[in-house]
This record gives sequence, structure tokens and C-alpha cells, in this order.
Amino acid sequence: MGFSGWRVLREGLTGNKGWGPHWRDPAPKSDYDAIIIGGGGHGLATAYYLASQHGMTNIAVLEKGYLGGGNVGRNTTIVRANYFLPGNSEFYSHSLKLWEGLEQELNYNVMLSQRGQVVLCHSDGQRDALVRRGNAMRAQGDDAELLSTDQLRRLLPYLDYDNTRFPIYGGLLQRRAGTARHDAVAWGFARGADRRGVDLIQNCEVTGIDIEAGRVVGVQTTRGAIRAKKVGIAVAGRSSQVAAMAGMRLPIESHVLQAFVTEGLKPCIDHVVSFGMGHFYISQSDKGGLVFGGDLDMYASYAARGNLPMQEHVMEAAMTLMPMIGKARLLRSWGGIMDMSPDGSPIIDKTGIEGLYLNAGWCYGGFKATPGSGFSFAHLMATDQPHDPAARFRLNRFRDGVGLMDEEGTGSQHNLH
Repeated sequence: MGFSGWRVLREGLTGNKGWGPHWRDPAPKSDYDAIIIGGGGHGLATAYYLASQHGMTNIAVLEKGYLGGGNVGRNTTIVRANYFLPGNSEFYSHSLKLWEGLEQELNYNVMLSQRGQVVLCHSDGQRDALVRRGNAMRAQGDDAELLSTDQLRRLLPYLDYDNTRFPIYGGLLQRRAGTARHDAVAWGFARGADRRGVDLIQNCEVTGIDIEAGRVVGVQTTRGAIRAKKVGIAVAGRSSQVAAMAGMRLPIESHVLQAFVTEGLKPCIDHVVSFGMGHFYISQSDKGGLVFGGDLDMYASYAARGNLPMQEHVMEAAMTLMPMIGKARLLRSWGGIMDMSPDGSPIIDKTGIEGLYLNAGWCYGGFKATPGSGFSFAHLMATDQPHDPAARFRLNRFRDGVGLMDEEGTGSQHNLH
């Protein structure tokens, strides 16, 4: 089933009776060439690129719930490539390029909106840091513009520029950044993988990983044992729990990150705006709701819900940055379980068990990394060689200290990244 403007018009005029299922609902086979544990954005993208780029079609994606029911459906939908350090910079640049061709690649509308992101600064030191970051971005081949306060006033007139505690000194604009529809990204990759023969198996929880003579041979699930030559773990906040099934202890903590959305409003925010002093970020959805978030809840948890003190903290940051938001009514909130690494950067690497691969530690960067993560993880699983943009995401950097990427300069403390 293909999509086109003509097809949408025809179905709209005929009661939308011609649409079929977007993917099959197969029973698991007893044996696969590769298994991906986790039916979120990264797992589905990995399966898609294994099939489309490497010709592997005897693949299964195992999801304990429903496809896209985890972090890919619990985030603030921001897409950007404004990272500073080598390793992160080239990876997210690669991922943004994939985003820009994703709808044509998948023949699916993921509602990518390159509305631009502005990161604000509130001191001379922060402005200097944005200058360095912007130059690093441009050296990487990405766009970056340093804006003065006067330029920002014309672009974002609704901000409080004269706040006594956090006056706005300027900002860094990346015009190619923006947002995408989170669940549509999962559905697009799921549909694309299914069309290439990948089995997407829902309600199939992995309960064990089978290892013989130092090599993975399959998994145990709630729907029976499944053998496989290769197994990839892409389960975000559950990474430590799944890796423990293979006897691994990961350098990861799981924390809850809350997000919020207001009632639908008329268009008022045209960009993604990040508040440099409050770890607050906001954009407006196509439905009109203001979508925003802030800091982690600062304690380890597997609960996909937040707490009131952090909600109050985020609302305080919102009111400090843009007092007009106080007139909007909060519609709902949700929490995603973030797999936080000590240096704030991800892991895409082989493990010490032959045939077992790990995709984890995405911290705040998981959604924006979806196509790049899937592309690089698929390359690793298919060739046993790291993909160049993700070559620094090695697991052993936490053991020997070589190659650590402290993107935020906060040290090796999981809950600060």
C-alpha cells in the first residue's frame, strides 16, 4: 500500500474504506538470522536498515507491549544536530541528514517540521560557549547562526528579555532543526521493515538470553524460545535489565524525564526554544498544544510517571522565560524512562558475547537520533564493524577512560546528563 496525494484524496472521498493494515501480525518463527529486542524507534529503524541496506530479511523485532509504546511515544519530538564534541557532532549531523530524506525513503509522512531551534544564553560566559559550539557545528558542515538580543526580539517577541535574574544575552539558531511526529516515525519504520519481510512481533517479552560457549544462540520469550545467530538490544530505559539476562552490568542508570502539553492554542511559537539557565525547552505542536519539558527527576526509577516537585520546577522555568504561558491550561503530562550514561553519550557497540550487540545510553538524545542510531546499529550488526559516524560510541570507554565524551561538562554523574 503506497501513499500519495491522489490516494489520500480518493480515500477521503470514498469513506476511507480502502486502507489496509500497515504491517502484518505474524507468529514468531523458531529461528531467525537476527533478532532485535525492543520495538521502539531505534529497534524498528535498525530492522528497517538491516533489510533495506544490508539485505537481511529473516529478522524479528520482539516487543513486550505494542510497537512505539515506549520512549518514542513519550518525548518532546525535537530534532537537531547542534552537538559540540567530536563523536557526538558527526553522529547527530549524519542523523539529521537522514531525517531530511526520511519521508521520501519511507513513503510515509513523519511530519518533519524544520522550524529551527534557538538556544538562549544568559551571561557572557554562556554566549562565548555558544560561539564555540556554533563554530564547531559549522566546521562539521551544519548550519548555525549567532543572534543578538535585537535579532531575538524580532524573532521571539514573547520572551521576557529583561528578567532580572536571567536576562537574555543572545542565542544560537539552527534553522534545519525542528520537530517530527514521534509515533509516525515508529509507524513509518515499522511499515517499511514489514514491507521488506521483517517480522514485527508484539506482546512478546524477552525473559532470557541463551548463550553457549560465549556466543548468543537465541532468546527465551513469553511466546517460547527463539533461536538467532545475532541479537541486538535496543530497549532504552530497560537496557540494564535486559543486559543482565546475559550476565552484563552496564554503566547506566535509568531516570524519568517528564514532558507536558497544554490545551490547543492559536499559533504563537514558530520555533523550538531552549532556555539555557533552566533546562527548559518548548515548541508548539500541529494541534496547537505547547509541548515542553525540563530536567530529569534526579533519582533512579523505572516508573513511567513523574513527581510534583519537578513539575513545579519546570513550570517555574516556563514562567521565567515566557510569562504569557501562565494563561494556558495544562492538558496532560507523561514520563519516559531514560537510559543515562556517565558521560551523557550513547553506546553502539559489540559486547563481550559473540553475536550480542548493544544500543543504549541515549540520555536526552534518543528521539533525534532515531534514524542515525538505526542506520549505525544495523551496519554494526550486519558487518561486525562500527559505522564511522558512531565509531566513538564504544562500551569500553567507561572501563579504561579513553574516549569519554562529556558533552555537558558535568562530569561522570548519570543524572546530570
